[in-house]
Amino acid sequence: MSMNITRLSSCHPGEGGRIARLTEDGPVGQRLREMGVIEGTGIKVIRVAPLGDPMEIEVMGYLLSLRKSEAQFVEIEVAG
Repeated sequence: MSMNITRLSSCHPGEGGRIARLTEDGPVGQRLREMGVIEGTGIKVIRVAPLGDPMEIEVMGYLLSLRKSEAQFVEIEVAG
């Protein structure tokens, strides 16, 4: 089974995978890490608002809302 890398911001409800890396090291990246968005953790998109922002994700057993501008910094591995 091959693994593909995609940005979390381009995922749809029901899609998910394992966090491959965060491409932001500044304040936004630090905030994401503090909320449990860390490499190697499973992540799944639960729902996306009608206009696409924000998106609700499940990570480490809890729900988290992220803006697409934040989700674009999260690269995930998805089975392909």
